[in-house]
Amino acid sequence: MTEPLISVAMSVFDNAPYLAHAIESILAQTFGNFEFLIVNDGSRDGSGEIIDRYAAADSRIRPLHQANAGLIVSLNRMIGEARAPLIARMDGDDIALPERFERQIAFLDANPDIGVLGTGCTCIDEDGRPSTHKFDNVTTPEDVLEDLKNGPPLCHPSVVMRRDAVRAVGGYHQAYKHCEDYDLWLRLSEHVRMANLPDRLLLYRQSETQVSNRHAYVQKIGAAIAWEAHVERMAGRPDPTESLDTLPPMDQLDRVFGRAGVFRAVREKVALGSVYTPTALRGEGFDLMLAHIREGGATDGLWRTVVRLLTLNEPARAFRLAAALLKR
Repeated sequence: MTEPLISVAMSVFDNAPYLAHAIESILAQTFGNFEFLIVNDGSRDGSGEIIDRYAAADSRIRPLHQANAGLIVSLNRMIGEARAPLIARMDGDDIALPERFERQIAFLDANPDIGVLGTGCTCIDEDGRPSTHKFDNVTTPEDVLEDLKNGPPLCHPSVVMRRDAVRAVGGYHQAYKHCEDYDLWLRLSEHVRMANLPDRLLLYRQSETQVSNRHAYVQKIGAAIAWEAHVERMAGRPDPTESLDTLPPMDQLDRVFGRAGVFRAVREKVALGSVYTPTALRGEGFDLMLAHIREGGATDGLWRTVVRLLTLNEPARAFRLAAALLKR
């Protein structure tokens, strides 16, 4: 039996409306030497039956059914079971264009120093219609490394990763729920080079209910802590979050990291990063922003946030933010 060159890793939880198209887009790849690992993570909507139906028709599919354990557990399970030297991520509601794997394999073959390779993406809505939003991430390894300080420079479901590199850094870390990809890119960046193809080879589905919208505030906190953990490792100090299952509250960060200033750095990054996130502005992110301002934090762009709150029909919060800014 020919060993696969790619292990496709797809975790599925209640993706039934989109799952058939996602699976078919992988089966239609012009590069066909892959195994297709699909974890059914306790779906309740018939996704498991859809997976089994396709698995019965195509021997490349390996269905893995489990009780709901979450994305990180599912991804680490597939990393552990992958037989191929390359792991391609894929989500159960996205669509890969037919030449995605072929182009990524060709680039990785020509650039053996690249450990992670993403692609550009075109965003689609819940009905599959293209939106105006596109992922035009930086492409060169140098620019990807530089852009890491601003957030994840790769679209997670578009990447192909070298399996051994991912295993060497311990896979995805449980504590970084909702920003597990950013934490992984930071850890991998300390050992391998990463890049993006400019080609938009994935249709990335966006909706109001997806993780990046529902958990935006928690995601921003986790990403800010992941950066501070990266700073520790780059300075040759131990990563205090490495073995945690959950991240500590922000006000305990100085104690956990063993140095002053981590809490303020994380709070500032979250406060300034919440200005374009309606769920954060309407929720806990707003109070954190006020505390940040009152204690002398940077106010870059926050007057524009006053206007944004008005457009979000939050006049009381707009007034409170303006009052806090005027007192500076």
